[in-house]
Amino acid sequence: MKKIKSIFFLLSCFIFLSGCSSLPGLPSNKDDHVISISGGITTETQILAGLVDGMIEHYTDYETSVINNLGTAQIDQQALNKGDVDISAGRYTGTDITTILKMDAIKDPKKAFDVSKEELKSRYNQVRFPSYGFDNTFAFMVREDTAEKYDLEKVSDLEEISDQLTVGTDRPWLTRVGDGYQGFIQEYGFDFATMLPMQIGLVYDAVASGSVDLVLGYSTDGRVASNNLVILEDDHQFFPPYDATMIVKQELLDQYPECKEILDKLVDTIDTKTMQELNYQADNDLVEPSIVARQFLQENNYFEDN
Repeated sequence: MKKIKSIFFLLSCFIFLSGCSSLPGLPSNKDDHVISISGGITTETQILAGLVDGMIEHYTDYETSVINNLGTAQIDQQALNKGDVDISAGRYTGTDITTILKMDAIKDPKKAFDVSKEELKSRYNQVRFPSYGFDNTFAFMVREDTAEKYDLEKVSDLEEISDQLTVGTDRPWLTRVGDGYQGFIQEYGFDFATMLPMQIGLVYDAVASGSVDLVLGYSTDGRVASNNLVILEDDHQFFPPYDATMIVKQELLDQYPECKEILDKLVDTIDTKTMQELNYQADNDLVEPSIVARQFLQENNYFEDN
């Protein structure tokens, strides 16, 4: 079967060009016989795009096109809305509620899923599938020796030593409205001695090397396990749920109804530990995300029995 693999690099500034007939860098007249799948800019969303692509290729004779590096959820949503993309492989409930739907954060996972599913259907005629099985949320994490020294299990345990801690976090979190640093201070009632903004990819090495005491990272990042970091429980449920799901245009499901059964096979198949391992293969072992995805599908027999 013929495969079409396309990579488009879109800068986030393209969001301001939404008035155009199609997004810059994407085909203005997408072939209706090609199923377009978007991955994001992260390793994780590109692996998820590879999973969706591999499942459709395995079970059908349809042509597919994978479009990676759509820089933001907003750009990804525009691509869906304008028909340049049929399936968004990696989207997160918490992000969609606040960023796409412009609603207040919802901290109950089931309600967040239900509300975002209903709103995407009513506003855009798009279907949110159930979760792959993991929640990629913000998470505070420390080295094992730090957790043992201070008996740390949950975020509220940090309060007694917060004035001693140097914390590494990506810069945008410091000014985010709602689930950013100021919101954290209001919710937990304490702040930290020193905050060091850095690129999100550097926080794991920073805490592992002892350059900082505590970092805010992502729960499914492969470097959590590879550096033996301990994730602290968000016992106040400050961070909204970020259940990972795919979003599919209803028009695609109408045109190719068998796709629903195929994509449903991916529901609840990947837990947090598994996603960490898949991310690690790409980020640490430098295996292409599409190959990581294909190997995972082969190992699981393309979920034939699901």
